[in-house]
Amino acid sequence: MRLSILLYYIFQIYFYLLIVRIFLTWIPTIDWNKPFLKKLAEISDIYLFPFRRIIPALGGLDFSPIVALLFLQFVQWALCSSLLRMGL
Repeated sequence: MRLSILLYYIFQIYFYLLIVRIFLTWIPTIDWNKPFLKKLAEISDIYLFPFRRIIPALGGLDFSPIVALLFLQFVQWALCSSLLRMGL
């Protein structure tokens, strides 16, 4: 399997994990101490926290996940397209 395709799928899986995490934060009764949810929060918060520090919430709404997802998609596009051009 080409490195570019492997990286593409890794980025896609992480993207969908972030989407799930973001939607789950809208459910106030979620118990984040359950093993699966705790692991999901750990995996996603590593990436989301730097964006939350840089981008303040506006009117009680946190727009940092949107910026984080867009940035992730940009990095995915840049890396995968560069690797494809190199033949990897």
